[in-house]
Amino acid sequence: MDSFFAPDSPFHAIFPFLVSLGLGLLIGLERERNPRAKAGLRTFALTSLLGTLCAMLSQQIGSPWLLVVGFAAVAATIVTAYLGETPPETEPGTTTEAALLVSYVLGALVWQGERELSIMLAIVTTVLLYLKPEMQGIARRLTRRDLVSILQFAVLSFVILPVLPDRDFGPYHAFNPHQTWLMVVLISGISLAGYVALRVLGQRYGTLLLGFLGGLVSSTATTLVYARHGRAHIEMVPIAATVIALANLVVLVRLALLAAAVACAALPALLPVLGGGFTLGLLITALQWQRSAPAANLPLPETANPTELRTALAFGVLYALILFVASLVAARGNLAGLYGVAAVAGITDVDAITLSSLRLFNLGSLEAAEVARVILVGFLANLLVKLGLAFAVGGRALGLRCLAPLLATGFGSLAGLIVA
Repeated sequence: MDSFFAPDSPFHAIFPFLVSLGLGLLIGLERERNPRAKAGLRTFALTSLLGTLCAMLSQQIGSPWLLVVGFAAVAATIVTAYLGETPPETEPGTTTEAALLVSYVLGALVWQGERELSIMLAIVTTVLLYLKPEMQGIARRLTRRDLVSILQFAVLSFVILPVLPDRDFGPYHAFNPHQTWLMVVLISGISLAGYVALRVLGQRYGTLLLGFLGGLVSSTATTLVYARHGRAHIEMVPIAATVIALANLVVLVRLALLAAAVACAALPALLPVLGGGFTLGLLITALQWQRSAPAANLPLPETANPTELRTALAFGVLYALILFVASLVAARGNLAGLYGVAAVAGITDVDAITLSSLRLFNLGSLEAAEVARVILVGFLANLLVKLGLAFAVGGRALGLRCLAPLLATGFGSLAGLIVA
């Protein structure tokens, strides 16, 4: 097969057209199933082939205008085919027309040697066309607040981040505006993913999903919401405790994702700590969950918008402050003081001390094993705060129910550090 399509083979030029034909047929197959679409398998396949043919001829004559003329011809054909034929009230929209233009461009890309990119884009196009009902359902379930969250994340990522200087400032070169805001974007992105999924999926998949997504967005908010719910509805204590336990287990997954994104080299030392806590905590949580009755109408945790500028700035300031103090303590070789910083920081937010210690690891101020211990101290402090909230807000019954899974998570993490 390789020799058949080798550059010196007379059949070499056929291969791009075969790829182009396949891409057109893939997109056209989805449109063929839609009775309202006026273009199907043959139209899409021919359009894709036309794109490849125009690209080939443009290359041979040394003029890109033939490609433009071909694109304009496809667009004009679409306009002519749809003019005056469909009443406005039954107009199927412009999705098929847009897909035809995409097919033409993909065909041209194939000839330019971008075959992998063309195949990937053709698959994405087909998926977008096929998942129209699901995407419409998601759009309807998103509120104005949800859309504002997405737009605010775009501002944080693509407006503010690029203009910040990527240079180290201050004592110990601990403060880097670009790197600090990048951590804000990272935390906001993970939280936003959980926030949107929580809003879209809601209560559809019950306890397990609410615990998982609640932990991605905010384990503290999730603990507070379900602690209040457990106190108000005593019959819901087992389910509320399960959601709280799962949300705090997901914190370990969240920390692993942060470490993978910021400092992969620290993962080997950190994974035993995170994996040990997750495994033992999940085992105890699963045993408790099996004894719980199925829950209906669990409340969604009311969480703050993770991408609000005020929230982002607050985290940025907290991160920069903890990083500065940790850098100062680490520079003096005072590991005990660093653990104290981790314990105090973990009371409010375990993400900030995690990212700070990973930053110090990247700067060479901490070893990987020291990073694992610092993060463990912060996580244990945060876990004790959640347990205290369960007792204080949810009452004795809920607190006792949360005691075993949360302590198991903590002991598992500690055991992972000792074994490692």
